[in-house]
Amino acid sequence: MIVPTRSELVVNLDKVRMQAATENQHNTMQNYCKTIGALAAVSALVAGIAQAEVEYTLHTGYSNEYLFRGVNQGNNLIETGLDAATEVNGIALSAGAWYANYQAPRSLAGPSVTHNANELDLYVSASKDLGFATASLGYIYYQNSFDQLTEGSLGKAADAQEVSIGLSRDLGFANASLTYFGQIEGDSNGYSELALTRGIELSPCLNLNLAANLGYLADKGQATALTLKASLDYGFAEHAKLSPFIAQSFSLSDDRDTVYFGSENETVVGSMISVGF
Repeated sequence: MIVPTRSELVVNLDKVRMQAATENQHNTMQNYCKTIGALAAVSALVAGIAQAEVEYTLHTGYSNEYLFRGVNQGNNLIETGLDAATEVNGIALSAGAWYANYQAPRSLAGPSVTHNANELDLYVSASKDLGFATASLGYIYYQNSFDQLTEGSLGKAADAQEVSIGLSRDLGFANASLTYFGQIEGDSNGYSELALTRGIELSPCLNLNLAANLGYLADKGQATALTLKASLDYGFAEHAKLSPFIAQSFSLSDDRDTVYFGSENETVVGSMISVGF
């Protein structure tokens, strides 16, 4: 057995220390590089979002009826809303809030004498151009309430949540879209909507918009209502427009098992003012 001398032990110990120091330095550099890479990736993402231009639209309006998917929810609708839209990495993003006050019939407000109803909708969506069509995915939260004047308290209607998935395509003569709404909370019977829209420029400050949509309940296998709408967008100021409209809905269902039981043809007129910034 050969016993190392003190000087050899010192040299070996120094070698071990130098090797450990080298490994620690190597690990430190690897961690540093990973940290720098992660920070660079996050910085690029944040920079991309920060550089994205966000457009806002504030709108308010009045309609003689609150027509929702071909069903008359009530009269004297006063609405206001705020929408935001931007684009990040080729994906169009939008979000908004819509608040409405209207006079609800007893069949919707319940047995009390209450007729004043309120609704708040919150929604987000994302869409991507796939070339052959534009695909979209969305979410909507509906919050409803009725003021029970006779009882001096606030009544609560059923809230609802929906997710939507859709495809749209420019056909040249019109833009076509097909959207399916699936209920998370509540029951929409798998509502689907096929729509056609077209905008016609009449002058630099006046545009005519035409729209038609057909509703369909996938769970029931039946059409619901056909709605035709025409509106004029009058740009009376920069980034501001006045949009009077008229809509005609034709009832196609009277099923007792759906909200379309007792529905009738409806004519809706109103106007909207919107400002973009």
